[in-house]
Amino acid sequence: MNTRTRTVHTVHPSPLGDLLLTGTVSAAGCALTSLTLPGQRGAPAVRAEDRDDAPFAAAHRQLDGYFTGRPIRFDLPFAPAGTPFQRAVWQALDGIAHGTTTTYGELSARLGVPRAELRAVGRALGANPLLLLRPCHRVIGADGSMRGYAGGVENKVWLLTHEGALQPTLSWVDDLATRPAG
Repeated sequence: MNTRTRTVHTVHPSPLGDLLLTGTVSAAGCALTSLTLPGQRGAPAVRAEDRDDAPFAAAHRQLDGYFTGRPIRFDLPFAPAGTPFQRAVWQALDGIAHGTTTTYGELSARLGVPRAELRAVGRALGANPLLLLRPCHRVIGADGSMRGYAGGVENKVWLLTHEGALQPTLSWVDDLATRPAG
């Protein structure tokens, strides 16, 4: 039996820029290990010779669907590296429906994490290697604020607006307010 695996990557063009997807390929198929946004700190280092687009065909199809506006529940094999606690937090994200948000406190309660350990949930969310696929962008502050996002708060706002969880801002109204009358 061949248990050999190899690590590969691909790039997926998106309205946010080129997304970097990494995964491990074995006889069982490709399991995603990360999805990072442009400019994200901690993005995995990849080698050009390890690029292989073919194993990511299903991920490309589902991401295309997401970015064209279809509500998608990503149905892909994941193999992120993390502690058992981190993996439990990341798995809980799968239950946050497209177009909705939850708070850090609500997510902690769902996981049975005491309020005193709320920061541990926040740290686990910050370490999520599968941004967008495991939708940590749907977790917001109890006051509605856009707390940190490893992919950048501006991308978090874009994603939530794209999903319909936030209303688009009308920046031209701000422009009108600062223009001289006349």
